[in-house]
Amino acid sequence: MARENLNHYWKTVVDTIQDGVMIVSPQGIIISVNRGFEEITGFSRDEALGQSCAILNCAACETARRADGCNWCVMFKKGDLKKQKCVIIRKDGRPVHVVKNASVLKDEDGNVTGAVETLTDVTDLMDKETQIETFRRELDGEDRFHGMIGVSGAMQKVFELISDAAHSDAPVIIFGESGTGKELVAKAIHEGGHRGKGPYIKVNCAALNESLLESEMFGHVKGAFTGAHRSREGRFEAASKGSIFLDEIGDLPLSTQVKLLRVLEEKVVERVGDHHPITVDVRIISATNRDLAALIEQGRFREDFFYRINVIPINVPALRDRREDIPLLAHSFFNRMKLKSGKRIEGVSKDALDALMRYHWPGNVRELKSAFEFAFVSCQEEIIAPEHFPAHLQNEERNSCPAIAPTLQTLGEIKKQRLIEALRSAKGNQSETAQILGISRTSVWQQMKRFGLRPEAYKTS
Repeated sequence: MARENLNHYWKTVVDTIQDGVMIVSPQGIIISVNRGFEEITGFSRDEALGQSCAILNCAACETARRADGCNWCVMFKKGDLKKQKCVIIRKDGRPVHVVKNASVLKDEDGNVTGAVETLTDVTDLMDKETQIETFRRELDGEDRFHGMIGVSGAMQKVFELISDAAHSDAPVIIFGESGTGKELVAKAIHEGGHRGKGPYIKVNCAALNESLLESEMFGHVKGAFTGAHRSREGRFEAASKGSIFLDEIGDLPLSTQVKLLRVLEEKVVERVGDHHPITVDVRIISATNRDLAALIEQGRFREDFFYRINVIPINVPALRDRREDIPLLAHSFFNRMKLKSGKRIEGVSKDALDALMRYHWPGNVRELKSAFEFAFVSCQEEIIAPEHFPAHLQNEERNSCPAIAPTLQTLGEIKKQRLIEALRSAKGNQSETAQILGISRTSVWQQMKRFGLRPEAYKTS
C-alpha cells in the first residue's frame, strides 16, 4: 500500500475516533487535532493549530522551568501518561471531565519530536458518580431511621417505639393504612434488636388460601396432602433465632388463629400431617390495615388471639397526618428517580410542591413514590411541574387540605427548627419540650447537644 494512501486512511481512522486526539510539538504547540478533539473542547481545528496546549487550562498539567526560562511539560520527561483524570475548560468556559493518555514521539535517532495525547470525555460518568455519592450520603444520613424519613412528632414517636420494641421479645402489632410503611417498621424492629443477625421471614396472610397458608407457616411431612412429595419446613422453623413478619394478619382464618395462639403460648409448631411438636424460638411481628376490634365483634377474629399479638401496638400515621414530612419524602424520591432514570431533571417547582401538600394521599407514602415515578416518565423538561403528576393529583381541590409551606431543606435543618420552636414554647424546659415534640427527654437533650442549643437561651423568650 502506497505511503500516501496509508496516511489518508490513517487520517480517516483518527477522525472517526470519538476520543479527542492532539499532537503537540516539544514546545507544547498544537500541530494536529482530530474531530473528536473539536467536539470535546469546542475549539475548531483552525482555532487550535499553532496555539499552546495551555489553552485547554488542564488542571493536572505539570510544567518545569528550564534555565533559559522556557516552560516544559513534565510529561516529556516522564515519557508517557496513563489514565490521568483531570478537568479541561472548553472554549465556551464549561468544564469537561476527561481521562488523558499521552506518549512522547521520537524519530529514528531517538530524538523527541513531539507528543500525542488522547482525551476521553467522562463528564456524564462523573456526574453519575456524584449523584451516587450524594444519594449514598443521603441514605446514610443520621436523620434517617432504618430507611424511614420523618421529622414530624408523629413519626418521631414511632421511631421511639421501634427502638423500645427492638429490645424486647414481646409480640408487636403494627397498625396503619395501606402504603404507610408498616413493613419498614417491622424490618427496623428486627434489625434493631439482638435478633438482627438472625433470619427475617415474611408471610403475607392475605395472599394464601387456608390449606396452603398452614403448610407455609408450619411446614408439612411427605404425603400430608396431594402434591406433598417430600417433607418441608415451615416459615416458623426457618425463622428460628430470628423474626417472622405476619403481614395482613387481619385476613387469617379462624382455624389458623387457633394454631398460632398455641405457637405464641407454647413456642412449638406441628407440621401438617404430623403430630410431633417442634420447638421454635421466634419473635412474632404482625401488621394489619384492618379494624381488628370490628372483626372481633363480627366473630371473624379471635379475642384471645388479639390480646396475645397486641402486646406492643405501634400505629403508623397516614401521610395526610404528617404533612411536614411530604417535602422531605419528595426530595428523597426525586433523588432516587433521578439516579435511576438518568434524566437531566433538575428539580421540582414550587407549584408542584404545593400540589403535593394539598393532596389527601389515600395511598400514603407508596402513592407519593408512584407519583414521582410517573412524573419522571412524563416530564421532558428540566423542572417537574404540577401537570407532570397524575391527573387525579392535579385535580385535587386547592383548599381540600391545609397546606404547610413546602421546602427542600435538609432533614437536620427542619429538625433543628422544630426543636427551637418547641424550646421557645416550653421556655427552655426540656421535659415540656419532649412532650410537645412527642419524643423522650433524652432525645431532646441529644438533639440540643448536636445542634449546639442551650436551654437558658429560651427561658425568657
